[in-house]
Amino acid sequence: MEKILTEEQLGKKIEHCSSCLEKKFSGQDGKKHLVVCGGTGCLSSNSGEILEKLEALIKEKHLEEKATVNRVGCFGFCSQGPFVKVFPEDRLYRAVKVSDVERIIQEDVIEGKCIEDLLYVDPATKQKVERQDDINFYKKQKRIALNGCSMINPEELEEAFGFGAFKGLTRALHMSQQEVVDEILKSGLRGRGGAGFPTGRKWQFALNQVNDDKYVICNGDEGDPGAFMDRSILEGNPVGVIEGMMIAGYAIGAKNGYFYVRAEYPIAVKRLRLAIKELEEVGLLGDHILGTNFSFRCHIRLGAGAFVCGEETALINSIEGKRGMPRPRPPFPAIKGLWQKPSIINNVETLASVSWIMREGAEKFASIGTQGSKGTKVFALGGKVNNVGLVEVPMGTTLRELIFDIGGGIPNGKKFKAIQTGGPSGGCLTEKDLDAEIDFDTLIARGSMMGSGGAIVMDEDNCMVDVAKFYMEFIVDESCGKCSPCRIGTKRMLEILTKICNGKGEEKDLDELKELAEITKTNSLCALGQTAANPILSTMKNFPEEYLAHVKDHKCPAGVCKAMLHYEINPEKCKKCSLCARNCPVQAISGVVGKEPFHIDQSKCVKCGLCMSNCHFGAVEKK
Repeated sequence: MEKILTEEQLGKKIEHCSSCLEKKFSGQDGKKHLVVCGGTGCLSSNSGEILEKLEALIKEKHLEEKATVNRVGCFGFCSQGPFVKVFPEDRLYRAVKVSDVERIIQEDVIEGKCIEDLLYVDPATKQKVERQDDINFYKKQKRIALNGCSMINPEELEEAFGFGAFKGLTRALHMSQQEVVDEILKSGLRGRGGAGFPTGRKWQFALNQVNDDKYVICNGDEGDPGAFMDRSILEGNPVGVIEGMMIAGYAIGAKNGYFYVRAEYPIAVKRLRLAIKELEEVGLLGDHILGTNFSFRCHIRLGAGAFVCGEETALINSIEGKRGMPRPRPPFPAIKGLWQKPSIINNVETLASVSWIMREGAEKFASIGTQGSKGTKVFALGGKVNNVGLVEVPMGTTLRELIFDIGGGIPNGKKFKAIQTGGPSGGCLTEKDLDAEIDFDTLIARGSMMGSGGAIVMDEDNCMVDVAKFYMEFIVDESCGKCSPCRIGTKRMLEILTKICNGKGEEKDLDELKELAEITKTNSLCALGQTAANPILSTMKNFPEEYLAHVKDHKCPAGVCKAMLHYEINPEKCKKCSLCARNCPVQAISGVVGKEPFHIDQSKCVKCGLCMSNCHFGAVEKK
């Protein structure tokens, strides 16, 4: 692509690319356009092979004038992938296999027929749904941070232009720095990395500092278990995040930006590097961008997977080549950050929202959401829910809508028990919270938090004491050890939870656990320690009967804690078939085939559950 040196050249390029995309999506060019999901989830399920085979068959059958194939970002509906979408019909094929490719080419591209067995089936109505926007999973979503994902090729700069890239920066460059900050303030955008601090206020602090060197940092160190929001945005539309960083750089007077992305995200890193390289080649990164006095460069630093480096001062230390440990605050990074220079740290989702706000206007963004939480929020919805995936919903959407409308409810007819929002730092919300609006303040008031956007659903088979223990194990492993309350407090809490789950707990342990949780929360240096006890405090508050059952009756009501459960074979249900005995790895089951019921020797049983999972008659029972 030729150099884009002026605003006029950029405007013509955007107009041309937008026109090309419009023709493709609407079918005005007379072709069918097939897009294949190129997100990490679908790539792990052979979407790359699907793409290659589609390309090969189109060439082999000389269909170049009739169809094209393109790789795009994440569709979000991860439990149904891999996806192939056909334009202009907006037809979405799900769970596509490599073996389905020939049928798609023959029946859809050549014959113009819909392949019905590849369509999504609504579990409630049992009806097949052809168009993506008609699927319940998508109906209540609104894509702002995910703008362009699943529509454009993240490795083609012209497609990003076609979807509005750099319109926001162009507008910003016609405004003063203060006007850009005021626009972000007016939008009501709050940081999507977890704390929810007003983005415009953070920028204002940095703008007010007089210094020749300032920095913008993009926090892509997404460490929450089950979270993949930032990864999917970077994989699906890296140019949109780069533009957001450039707008932030212009607003505060920074010339350099750093992307801090974990090395476990190789596809995101690859596409980000490619986007930076392409933008440098066309003159949209570097000196005197679009003929103005604004110069900006982007750099990438890879994180080694330390959860604590999601904390902004630990992240800064890591970029500087130091051990990733938090710094005491104040001074805050906006005053003294990277290399002691004024720095702002925004996460991937925040910067993606910035480019949308500057393109569409603060009023439009502020018209979405609640009074204190504007815009949308991206969640990685997982756990015991039918529709696992990535969702972006307006602030104010209820937990009930998220779990039962978008998420499709709980699998196998099980009863909803809790949802953990905010990852290891969040709390567990219950049925009484289902009609609560999702926003920063409401979730905190109910004992949880927004966090970066993890949302793990649990059903009646989950033990909430075990859930608290799981998150505490994670926190203990990830604590940097700098401050005693976190280093020692989390370890002691884990020891108590382990004791309780092993059936050796006492009632006094519950008082000690709560006291330790409060001390750790109050006295830890950074947010990791300050929020580490949230899973414990929220589960103790909402499920006191489960904790009491563990310490008083030494029973796990959900049958999860192995030390307190055993398996028995109901002689009235036993069919004397020996299937359980044949699958027992320690020969703990005995009986006579066809003559007498089988029996489990509790002294030998290792409680693996294979007998129960292999019995077809429900004779093995968990006690």
